[in-house]
Amino acid sequence: MPQNEPSFNDLMEAARHSAVHLEMRDVYGVGDEADDFTEWKRSGLRDADPESAYWRPWVDLISRAVTRGVTVRRARVVSEPVTDYIRYEHAGTPVNVHAGELVRWLSRRNASDLLLPGNDLWIFDGTTVLFNHFTGNGDWQEPGMELRTEPAVAKQCMDAFEAVWQRAVPHEQYEIH
Repeated sequence: MPQNEPSFNDLMEAARHSAVHLEMRDVYGVGDEADDFTEWKRSGLRDADPESAYWRPWVDLISRAVTRGVTVRRARVVSEPVTDYIRYEHAGTPVNVHAGELVRWLSRRNASDLLLPGNDLWIFDGTTVLFNHFTGNGDWQEPGMELRTEPAVAKQCMDAFEAVWQRAVPHEQYEIH
């Protein structure tokens, strides 16, 4: 993002009512989780300790938001059978839930008639959309984020998120296929 635009953390810290995240990729390859993902593939063990150096910053950020009354929801649209990366994400999701996120999963097959944005995104307080741009292999693309505040864009994205949320299965009930 350009220097004059707020960072993701700034947007989360400024949120007053809601922060929603729509994830639609089956593979991510972002560098900050590469070592953890490699270890999980090797051993089957995922860092799921909310106090670990890997998770603590996220847990603190989300916990602060939830404490001040922000509802944080994450919806994941996934292909089934799921990829190894989605299995890895699923194994770490209890930490997201521990931090205060509400998480749901939707099979891509059940999203065919939904109109979804072309990119993953965060929406803060229903008015500010932060699109996440990734390369084909799932790494951050430069620029990696695009901030949009036009009311029509925010409404379209919020409507798409809500449509996914209504069909999606809560994390505690979602079975990996």
